[in-house]
Amino acid sequence: MRKLTSTLLAAVALAAFSAVPASAQDLVVATAGPITGQYAAFGEQMKRGAEMAIADINAKGGVLGKKLKLEIGDDACDPKQAVAVANQMVGKKIVFMAGHFCSSSSIPASAIYNESGILQMTPASTNPALTEEAANKKWNNVFRTCGRDDAQGLVAGKFLASQYKGKKVAIIHDKSAYGKGLADETKKAMNAAGLNEVMYEAIAQGDKDFTALVSKMKAAGVDAMYLGGYHTEAGLLVRQSREQGLNALLVSGDALVTDEFWKITGPAGQGTLMTFAPDPRKLKTAEDVVKKFKAANYDPEGYTLYTYAAFQAWAAAVAKAGSTDTAKVSAALKGMSVDTVLGKLAWDAKGDVKDAAYVWYVFKDGKYNEM
Repeated sequence: MRKLTSTLLAAVALAAFSAVPASAQDLVVATAGPITGQYAAFGEQMKRGAEMAIADINAKGGVLGKKLKLEIGDDACDPKQAVAVANQMVGKKIVFMAGHFCSSSSIPASAIYNESGILQMTPASTNPALTEEAANKKWNNVFRTCGRDDAQGLVAGKFLASQYKGKKVAIIHDKSAYGKGLADETKKAMNAAGLNEVMYEAIAQGDKDFTALVSKMKAAGVDAMYLGGYHTEAGLLVRQSREQGLNALLVSGDALVTDEFWKITGPAGQGTLMTFAPDPRKLKTAEDVVKKFKAANYDPEGYTLYTYAAFQAWAAAVAKAGSTDTAKVSAALKGMSVDTVLGKLAWDAKGDVKDAAYVWYVFKDGKYNEM
């Protein structure tokens, strides 16, 4: 009985210690994304970027003389979970959210953050509606460190129209805010450049069997398939296409920016093309931070550095504003440029990054590299 009592007392003490809130001297900030689920590779990128940024900012004295405390939310790229996470973060009294990852999560969560006066800067949500709708409602709390799908789709659409002139292209999307949005922007640009698709099809997130779709594309003689969607479905689609004898090139967007794609496809992924910003790991401005990540045996691919940059941008704007008040920080961001790991960033009146660029990457022998 004495042993049991000691164990229970220890457990109670540990629980009480774990429940100690952040110091009144701390500023609570957060990131949120798919920490679990089929897109967890991207949640890991965001988590790593946030943790390194917080550690580096705190090592330099914090923000306004206060240390930052990081909260991490898991929305699994599900809109309902994203709203729940947003409400949880409001309860934790965060002053900044670097998130979410999926556009379908960021858009509904942005309303919660706006109501509570919390500035949100997504490192990865590219659907134009996120900032367009916020601007139309005269919100001042929504920003990005990434580009938008109308810019990304323009690059992809022009490429398909020029490289597949007189050939057959299928446009496919996964019904998500990101996937359908990107596919539609690509389709619009491709059509405007003179090439019409032979097929426009929808799949669902979580689908694993694409036999019928591949058969339909094979019968239509499709030469290239553009997918607006994420790496898991993309990987299965291209692998099953090769197994069924369809050699159409897979072209997609920035949600393939993880080596996890190749783990799904194996050699079938060879030659797959995707659009993404110029590799931030190669930037001089990111050199020191990349070295620190690699010293910790982590490759800061994809949106790792975009998340890091979000915290840098917010911290710089708070310092300029002399306050964490969202209206003041928002005004500061829209009136300044910030030196980040991504280089110098500046924002327009809607909270979008100015002059965001997209380039082409190709998967080869298990890795993706700029073309």
